[in-house]
Amino acid sequence: MIKYTAKRLFQSLLTVLIIATIVFLLMRLLPTDYFFTEDQLMKLTEEQKTEQLQAAGLLDPIGQQLVRFYGQIIRLDFGTSRRIQSGVAVIKVIGSKFAVSMRLGCISLVISLIVGVLLGILQTLFKDRIVDHVGTAYTIFVNAVPSLVSYSLVSYFCAKVLGLPTLYSTRDPVTSSIVPIICLSLASIASYALWTRRYMVDELNKDYIKLARVKGMSSRDIMVKQVFKNAFVPLVQYIPASFLSTIGGSLLMEKLFSVPGMGPLLTDAISRYDTSVVQTLTIIYAALGVLGVFLGDILMMLVDPRIKLTGKGETR
Repeated sequence: MIKYTAKRLFQSLLTVLIIATIVFLLMRLLPTDYFFTEDQLMKLTEEQKTEQLQAAGLLDPIGQQLVRFYGQIIRLDFGTSRRIQSGVAVIKVIGSKFAVSMRLGCISLVISLIVGVLLGILQTLFKDRIVDHVGTAYTIFVNAVPSLVSYSLVSYFCAKVLGLPTLYSTRDPVTSSIVPIICLSLASIASYALWTRRYMVDELNKDYIKLARVKGMSSRDIMVKQVFKNAFVPLVQYIPASFLSTIGGSLLMEKLFSVPGMGPLLTDAISRYDTSVVQTLTIIYAALGVLGVFLGDILMMLVDPRIKLTGKGETR
């Protein structure tokens, strides 16, 4: 366990570092004119531009820039924003945005997990009946219809029928968060329902379930103690990844409902060539994704101790 954890942790850190390096190099491939604002391009002379580029270290050899970049990552010094909030530390710029995305994401994930798993269980209990057909239709609809269309339908219904605000407001964050949370939960509910039903149906068709019925075990005990317990083991692997990726927020959802989260911040930073913000957000997203996969494996083993992550020949 300790050896596997250390190995996977090293692989995770290496993956994040490689992603950060690629983004760093791509940003350096852009013309240096993007470093300046339109007013600066008009007013500054070539000598003044060169001086500013040298002061920022952009004219140093790329190897030297990379070493400096790695040192900043180790010190957790991600620099300051140049365009989004000029002169403000990147951590402060992202901090407030991250808090909003985390709050909406965590609430959405809890709702998705509860509703999705319950829907999957109901579909299994009433297989090939109306509940199962409705759940399947919902899953197909969510996966087939573009997110923008489904978000627009939910927004229209909530505004016209329920009278809920469709734009996020810092003055009323509770009420104005309802529609974004619902939209953010749609796909996750369908995913959890689909996989819960699939795993439970697979378990019901196995020989040990037939043997339990022959022995006289009640249907309730079979579902609770056998089917759901075993079906939940592979499902639990995806919970940390869903949790961490949801914290990052949804680009489309936050943009559509004017949520001041991390999603719009990334596109804004890219369009305005705020390299420090882009690089930091990339590291955060990469770390969340890699950490989610890593924690999923660990959690799956904790739920079912019979699972061994490493064995002979270091296989998984």
